[in-house]
Amino acid sequence: MAFIPVYILILGFTIVIDYIAGIYLEKTQGGKKKWFLIASLIANIGVLAIFKYYNFLNTNLSILLHGAGYKNPIPYLSILLPIGLSFHTFQAMSYTIEVYRGNQKAERHFGIYSLYVMFYPQLVAGPIERPQNLLHQFREYHPFDYERVTDGLKLMVWGLFKKVVIADRLAIVVDKVFNNPMEYSGLSFIIAIVFFSFQIFCDFSGYSDMAIGAAQVMGFKLMKNFDRPYHSKSISEFWKRWHISLSSWFRDYLYISLGGNRVTIPRWYLNTFIVFLVSGLWHGANWTFVIWGAIHGFYLVFALITKDIREKFTKLIRLDNIPSLNVFFQISITFILTNFAWIFFRANSVSDAFFIIKHSITGLSANFSTLFHHAHMKLELGLPRSEILIGLAAVLLMEIIHIMQYRFNIRDWIRSKPSYVRWGIYYAAIIIIVYYGVYEKRQFIYFQF
Repeated sequence: MAFIPVYILILGFTIVIDYIAGIYLEKTQGGKKKWFLIASLIANIGVLAIFKYYNFLNTNLSILLHGAGYKNPIPYLSILLPIGLSFHTFQAMSYTIEVYRGNQKAERHFGIYSLYVMFYPQLVAGPIERPQNLLHQFREYHPFDYERVTDGLKLMVWGLFKKVVIADRLAIVVDKVFNNPMEYSGLSFIIAIVFFSFQIFCDFSGYSDMAIGAAQVMGFKLMKNFDRPYHSKSISEFWKRWHISLSSWFRDYLYISLGGNRVTIPRWYLNTFIVFLVSGLWHGANWTFVIWGAIHGFYLVFALITKDIREKFTKLIRLDNIPSLNVFFQISITFILTNFAWIFFRANSVSDAFFIIKHSITGLSANFSTLFHHAHMKLELGLPRSEILIGLAAVLLMEIIHIMQYRFNIRDWIRSKPSYVRWGIYYAAIIIIVYYGVYEKRQFIYFQF
């Protein structure tokens, strides 16, 4: 509404449609029940298609018609993509699907249902909640609880640290390189690619932490959306740790609906690939996102096909006899594969992505000798060496904390300490954020989705 006030009618339209559909889905039996679900899905997907994909599809239609010697008569629309449209659309769809499946009772209170769709902490970038987890919480009394409030605030501070100290600092380098790819080669690309992998993680998981923390302060519990994804030992594990609410959404509502793995093996592979193609398109109306999804779909299908061969190879070289080395190898390979896919996610065009891939391994030795000179680094990457070292130190601190989380709950550990230790940690965190944070006009990456 801050940009275009009338856009509130988009939410109003889908809320009314889904509210009514939910009631009739619960009351109706037989074949008519499916039609109410279809009407709800058409309304939600239709809004998404118009605002997010209309011009994208129209552009590609124009290219096809032009190649055949025809002119596209369909006009383009001058529309602004509403912030977080994909997130609240998917959250609304999960409600009607769960009512249809009989897993959720229809919500009769219009205000409470509206709040489910528009709950402000996670409205614009998730996590994408399910009605079973969230709706009942709006009817419950949430008394003030000091530990709950302080735990929520700690999580919000942690998310803010990841966003302004790490993500927004690394974004300066990433934007400079990816927005001007023709001016770079070799090591500059490799640095920008790795920086983007941490930028997007810290940006998105930072938002999720702040959203979950803000909800917790008020007494509401939202689902975990990230679980140290760059510690994954396979792409399959990565998707169980990255954007968990979206991954589980596609699993429950698309993958299983297609038959999941309860079909023939070729169909199973196809189902997996389709899910990731759709996931790529969900992220944005651009072929770069579609290719990004296709790459991850290929990774997973290839892993299924080669599972036995890879296990035999691991035994042949006796890598499984050294568990720690085997884990390090698996995590490293997974990180490299995800970084390769991120190139398409971040690149401004498919041609830019292929240019970056082609030139990432050229001129490495020459780059190495000149890039790390202090003056040249700021000119080349947009940040002086001291700022890059701060970013790397912050990433290292984050990873140390991630490793510590395997052993104990950090927030519980802080709570167990004397007050002077607790407040020392709080003040240190605030000082680091204020002093080392990068404060520019940078929105969250996932707001555009």
